[in-house]
Amino acid sequence: MGNFRGWEILVIVGLVILLFGAKKLPDMARSLGKSARILKSEAKAMKKDGESDDAAAAAPADQSAQPVAPRTIQAAPGDVSSSRPVAEPNRTAQG
Repeated sequence: MGNFRGWEILVIVGLVILLFGAKKLPDMARSLGKSARILKSEAKAMKKDGESDDAAAAAPADQSAQPVAPRTIQAAPGDVSSSRPVAEPNRTAQG
């Protein structure tokens, strides 16, 4: 921005207003702010997860610790095909 003069910035702002319209600019700025907040919170969460993983790896394994249950993915309501257990054989009509 050091190479731009005042009138050049005004021309760019004027072109942006002409392209997008004055009504769309506040919505665009609002959505850009929301996106920046989401990105910032996700970056913090990833950093926190990385720090907790490092701390867990550095700590010695405790025999009295409870085992962590595996994560499960639940089927969507009404999704009959994926609601069966994985080990159940797929029954088809023989004929």
